[in-house]
Parts: sequence; C-alpha cells; structure tokens
Amino acid sequence: MKTFVLDTNVLLHDPFALFRFQENTIIIPITVIEEVDRFKKDMNETGRNARQVSRYLDDLRQKGSLSSGIGLESGGTIRVALFDEEIRRLIPPELSEQRADNRILAIALDARKKSGKVPVILVTKDTNLRIKADAVGLKAEDYESDKVSIEELYTGFTVLDVTPETVDRFYGQGWAETEEGLMPNQYVVLRDAGNPSHTGLAKFVAAQKRLVPVARIGKEGVWSIHPRNREQTCALDALLDDSIKLVTLVGKAGTGKTLLAIAAGLHKTAEESMFNRLLVSRPVFPMGKDLGFLPGDIEEKLAPWMQPIFDNVELLLSGHEAEKRHSRGYRELMAMGILEIEPLTYIRGRSIPNQFLIVDEAQNLTPHEIKTIVTRAGDGTKVILTGDPYQIDNPYVDSSSNGLTYLVERFKGQDIAAHITMMKGERSALAELAANLL
Repeated sequence: MKTFVLDTNVLLHDPFALFRFQENTIIIPITVIEEVDRFKKDMNETGRNARQVSRYLDDLRQKGSLSSGIGLESGGTIRVALFDEEIRRLIPPELSEQRADNRILAIALDARKKSGKVPVILVTKDTNLRIKADAVGLKAEDYESDKVSIEELYTGFTVLDVTPETVDRFYGQGWAETEEGLMPNQYVVLRDAGNPSHTGLAKFVAAQKRLVPVARIGKEGVWSIHPRNREQTCALDALLDDSIKLVTLVGKAGTGKTLLAIAAGLHKTAEESMFNRLLVSRPVFPMGKDLGFLPGDIEEKLAPWMQPIFDNVELLLSGHEAEKRHSRGYRELMAMGILEIEPLTYIRGRSIPNQFLIVDEAQNLTPHEIKTIVTRAGDGTKVILTGDPYQIDNPYVDSSSNGLTYLVERFKGQDIAAHITMMKGERSALAELAANLL
C-alpha cells in the first residue's frame, strides 16, 4: 500500500488520474481544488479537463465525505486534505507559504509524518516541485501513465538477416514466410547475411502471415515525387495502401513527412478519386484558442499558421503541372473542393467521412486531443499524422508524453495502422547538417 499526493498539473493533464492508482490512497490537497477552479472557465483542453475533474469529485462526494476519505472501485481511497496551521509549520523557512506548490509540498510532508511505514509519494509533472520535494527528503515522481520513452518508440521498420535463398525466393514467388514476431504492416529489409547488398524490401501482412514486396513507384512518381530512401519508400507504400486507415510518420525536420503525405493525398483524391477531399490541418497552438486576434476573414487568419502546408502543395503542383504544361495553384484546388486546409481548433463534434485527413505537427497535441481527432474519422476516411517529437512548442507535453508517440505505441499491433520513423533528411545538405548539429 502507498499514499499518493497529486499535484494540480496531473489532474489537468489527465482527469482520470483520480482512478489510476489501484488499491492505494490518493490525497488531493485543497490547494489543488482551488487551482482547478481557476481553470474551469477556460475554453481550451485544460479548461475541459478542469471541469471533468470537478465532475468526478462531485460524483464521489455523493458517496461519502471527501475529508474523511471515500472508497474507490479499485479498492483504494481518495480524500481531500486541508491546509491548517499545523501543516503550515512544515513549510521550510526558505519557501513562501503563499506559493501553491509549497502548500502542496507541506501537505505531502504531513501525510508522510502521519503515515507510519506507508510510503508517501508526491506525483507532479512540475520538475521544480520534484526537485524541492527531493531537497526536503520527500519522494516525488512524474505522472507517467501515458508516457512513451522516445528512445524505445516503435520504429515500424526492422532488418532481418536471412539466407541468400530466402531473398531469391522472396523475389521469385512474390512473398516469403517468417517466424519472427513482427507487427502488422511492419516494414522489413530482408538482408543476405553473407552479402549485405543482396536485400529485399518487404511489408508484413499479419492476416496472411507473410512478407510481401513493398509497392513500386512508377517513373512518373506520386505527383512528381519519387522516394529517395527506404523509409520514404515504405512511407509512400503505407500512404497509398487503401487497407491501412491510420498512418503515423515521425522524423526530424526535412525527412519528407508532410510532403509525402500531401503528395499521396493529392494522388488518391485528384487522380484516383478514392476520397472526396484532401483535408490538411495542423494545430493552431494552443489548440482551442480563438483566432479572432488576427485581422481579416478566416483564410487571412489561417495564412500564417498554414503557410508551411501551402508551400508543400505549391511545390507539388509546380512539378506535377509542369509535366502537363499548364498551371493551377492550391486556390483552384480549394475552389474545386479537392483540397481543404483548416485548423484543428473547431474539429470537436465533427464527423469526417471519405476524406484523406492529414494532421501536421501532431507532436504538439496531447493524447486526449489525438483521440478527439482520430475519433472524427467517418466511413472511408484515412488519417495521417506527422510530426517530430523533438520539436515541441506545447509546454504541457514533451517528447515522451505527447499524443503522437502515445498513438504510435497504442496502434502498433493493429492491422489497419502503419508507422514509419524517418531518419534521413532530404530537404537539403544544409538542413540535414543543421538537424544533426544544432
């Protein structure tokens, strides 16, 4: 048995954290209730989480006294701890009692004082509060229920050393069997153990329990785009495979994530008519924030946020239309209803059927926001999420707790999902050097 004291940021990050500590005791400092109350009117994700926390606690209040402790279905208990004069004296003299963090720290110290041999742990996503807790001899931990180690993130790609005969048979019959424990739609390089240049590029199809060749891109490419490395070849295979409904592309700047996704989307929408529309979006950070502070109509408001998408579309159109000897810009595609570019701000509540949906910069989204987006997909819709976990602008997530890496790990065993981690930058020699050195 343990006692966990929860900080405000834990509940604002995940309201269901109240029920994730199994048979242990949870203490909610009264200061946390006050801080949650301050956020409840916000119209962003933090505000929604604050309101959910209040609803959960109000429901629990109907079952007993929060000050005395209420039993949970998990077998644990939850109670709200007041900040009284006795607890106030536990704050070290160097720390101000006016700071909410210091009051939470004092309540955790009081819990440890009264707990006997039961371990008391302060759970917070605030690095400085964990440092202060350690300084006063109190154990503190980050909240990691939805964290995914970036170093251990599923790559979607592996290399298998096989016999020369296996590689030859793979090319000869168009498939190969494998006993390896591969994930559905995982990409594999079959490498001749005696001759590393003798290889085959394959995808594992779980339903058939076979490795099949990755689709070849013709001379015309995909909207004039040709893959430049193995990861890009695999990414295009997943993007063009209609049986795969969710594709995640993770990689540093310049690896071609967004460009390949948009090229595949234009190909599937404008040329093959597999989807009604190519819908491209990215977070207008912070998600849910009103765009009213920017002048102009909705298109003018979005222009600064969506310019990277416009740049990619124009690059694809310039190459593709040059071959057809006529020109049209992204505005014409939008007027024709083939292309739509919009923010994620207003996606809640929508249903998006039969569309090729690309969400760029998805590393800035929380796991809950990712769930909100993916659950918008209607019949026939394909969802692509791209991002770089090392380039995060959202102060409330990091490389381990962002929604993109969370989604990759949760969907890696699903037949309708594919993932590729793209390693090699192809934007330019300068961009690749900057990504590696800076």
